[in-house]
Amino acid sequence: MLRLSGKVAFITGGGTGIGRACAVLFAQEGARVAVGGRRREPLDETVREISNSGAEAVAVSCDVTERESVEAAITEVVKRYGRLDILVNNAGVSIAGTVEETSDQDWDHMLAANFTGTFLVSRAALRALRKSGGGSIVNIGSILGIVARKQRAAYCAAKAGVTGLTKAMALDHAHENIRVNCICPSLVETELGMQSILKAADPEAERRVRTAVIPLGRMGQPEDVAQLAVYLASDESSWVTGAAMPLDGGLTAY
Repeated sequence: MLRLSGKVAFITGGGTGIGRACAVLFAQEGARVAVGGRRREPLDETVREISNSGAEAVAVSCDVTERESVEAAITEVVKRYGRLDILVNNAGVSIAGTVEETSDQDWDHMLAANFTGTFLVSRAALRALRKSGGGSIVNIGSILGIVARKQRAAYCAAKAGVTGLTKAMALDHAHENIRVNCICPSLVETELGMQSILKAADPEAERRVRTAVIPLGRMGQPEDVAQLAVYLASDESSWVTGAAMPLDGGLTAY
């Protein structure tokens, strides 16, 4: 039997990168998948890829920073598929800067997209998960929610918030069979992950420097994250909750 057979998953930021990889792999493992995001075109591309493989998916417009949009998206998913079993909170942004270099607007935007969005979508999904007899929330955090890096003040703060929220929700909802876990990747080769490298004076040199500190000698791929997300979404991880799992090629083993 497929690992997610009969389950319904909602994945935010499902149009590109890690979100798309999760959506495709979840569908391959038997889930019916709803992908959410603000930009319709990449969402439709993800749905097309899944549909062409013979699986079922739908695109749902959703701005995770707006409560009404989030609640409407969850309602649409449940109306379409009749239930919700899995939530993957993946939507996010990244802006570099120290505290002094971070404007009020950038700070607010970073926390809204990366942290408050996780709160809003999780809160909206709880009723549907409860009606399904439980479920799994998988938050895509960051290794920078556990350790820090220079010039990432707002991003570190937001992702540390996701780590803490994950643990708090895991305790609050364990009695309802709702598990909450957080994947904490280091550098993953996505459009978002590559931003700082592509902006460097010498992108290839910067890529070599960033890769050199990873013991396994390579950047992560979206599929690496998707594989762990499938495990956390499936019944294989039925005794795992409240975990913030580094997925970093050994970076934080130093």
